[in-house]
Amino acid sequence: MIVCLCHRVSDRDIRRSVDAGIRNFDVLQDETRVASACGCCHDCAREVFDAALAKSGCPGLCHIEQAQTQPVMLVRG
Repeated sequence: MIVCLCHRVSDRDIRRSVDAGIRNFDVLQDETRVASACGCCHDCAREVFDAALAKSGCPGLCHIEQAQTQPVMLVRG
């Protein structure tokens, strides 16, 4: 099904992007331009994206949780 008529982005395109490693909706918008014109499809696109993330086993916050467990080193110059 076509989710975004303005940029002709389908639900398959969104799922394919998640399968390729996109885990952030803003990045999905940058890559596909979904929901970046009139915005009417934003809610539907977000639902498809969230469902694809859940199906992939990533709750969408995995990259944030990993970043919080990584030590941070500050370097002063």
